[in-house]
Amino acid sequence: MLSGDVWDADRAYRNHHVLRSHDALCCALPGGPAFGWVCSMRNRATLVAMSAVLLCGCGGSADTASPAAETTTAAGVSTPSSPPTSAPTATPTTSTPVTPTAAGTVVAAANSEFGDILFDQARQAIYLFDKEESAVAECYDECAEDWPPVLTEGAPVAGAGLDAALLGTTTRTDGTTQVTYASHPLYYYAHEGPDQVLCHNVREFGGLWLVVTPSGEPAP
Repeated sequence: MLSGDVWDADRAYRNHHVLRSHDALCCALPGGPAFGWVCSMRNRATLVAMSAVLLCGCGGSADTASPAAETTTAAGVSTPSSPPTSAPTATPTTSTPVTPTAAGTVVAAANSEFGDILFDQARQAIYLFDKEESAVAECYDECAEDWPPVLTEGAPVAGAGLDAALLGTTTRTDGTTQVTYASHPLYYYAHEGPDQVLCHNVREFGGLWLVVTPSGEPAP
């Protein structure tokens, strides 16, 4: 396609020769120069009409698409610009709270007037109830008021002089956990203080209450 300046010069050149051809034709018609003024006017009208046709034929479509946005690289090559990308969003992390493990009751052996027997960490003497022939507790209500069970929140801990393999637990009817030793449910006597042993070999609630040796057997 011709550029604007070259195209205008070419169009003027062609229009000039068309006008001169029409002037020559008009002058050769009968009437000669007298008819020339009419021909000249017609030539000008013809030129205006032809110019309008040429302009309409080369103008192109008015509805042209807008050029896409471009970016120029260092080498001078135009490339379509990409939409900006957003930075990745950090995903918040949550930590799971650690539930502390409940401390178990410590049971250890210590010396007494009946030899080495079981005590808890507060030096409270521990008994078994010979009426119970298994790990299932049978002391409840009034019995449990005088002889409260040795309870634990976590796994019981074997202290000095004890066989850890003999330590265990049993679940009472109220859902609490009672410590056992050699399959005997363990109890305190409610009316004793630390290091006291007042009720060894005492019969109450249908059986004997006996302090326990590290072997799991009652003291003599």
